[in-house]
Amino acid sequence: MSDKIELRTLLAEKEWNRPLRSGALASRRIEFDFVDVPKVTGEFKPMVRELAYDCGELAIVTFLQARAAGKPLVLLPIVVNGGFHHKSFAYNVARGPLSLDGLAGKRIGVRTYSQTTATWVRGILQNDYGADMGGVTWVTFEDAHTAEYRDPDNCERARPGQKLVQMLLDGELDGGVMGSDMPDDPRLRTLIADPEGDAAAWARKYDVYPINHMFVVSRELCEKDPESVREIHRLLVAARQLKPAGFPRGFDGNWKALELVSTYAFQQRLIPQPVSVDELFAEAVAILGR
Repeated sequence: MSDKIELRTLLAEKEWNRPLRSGALASRRIEFDFVDVPKVTGEFKPMVRELAYDCGELAIVTFLQARAAGKPLVLLPIVVNGGFHHKSFAYNVARGPLSLDGLAGKRIGVRTYSQTTATWVRGILQNDYGADMGGVTWVTFEDAHTAEYRDPDNCERARPGQKLVQMLLDGELDGGVMGSDMPDDPRLRTLIADPEGDAAAWARKYDVYPINHMFVVSRELCEKDPESVREIHRLLVAARQLKPAGFPRGFDGNWKALELVSTYAFQQRLIPQPVSVDELFAEAVAILGR
């Protein structure tokens, strides 16, 4: 090939992918056109609704919903980021205590019901602590990234201009799922009393390190130029090897986290039916081989 293929790419800058962004890891075949945006999650809607990117990171629950809606995206076995979520649910101690067995009837804020962090939180609270997630009223601030999805009946939309943290501090919410957006405020306390200790025990129990974002490519690129998809994968693997993380590599790695979040998504009516890891990776296996 005489000319490189330029790929419109969504990938937030992280330490592990800096060699890709700097050109230290380069290719004679492809060139990533990294689109810099204030917040990468704000681009997930155009990625699934408008197919605005050739490749890039996507929240895994967004991918599950996009797949269910027939969106032409292919999941590669590359984890972009993840983390434990026992610390991601907080309440305002100034407004009184909140217990794990007292969530029914409470109003809990979350950016969007289909948020991957919220999916992990609800799954953990329901399956490991016996919390009544169906009895919660979920106050959301955005719709799902995938336009075809409709929130369940126990969701309501906050008024325009309202903010989750301020509503929590003002007592309009009993709790909130915030993840990386959790403010450093002494009035807020995690619902799980020992989030780090419980997360470590949970990881040992399930042999899992939670996944939030993975890497996807458009099906059009896969069909028209599978060699470039193989080159994308090669570069991503090389970048990950330079800065290893606790995520699986290759199709035969430990993908229990992907299986577990898919199970949670089905439990929570985010996807219409369960989906196996083999099904999720079937198209990528056909292109990359095992």
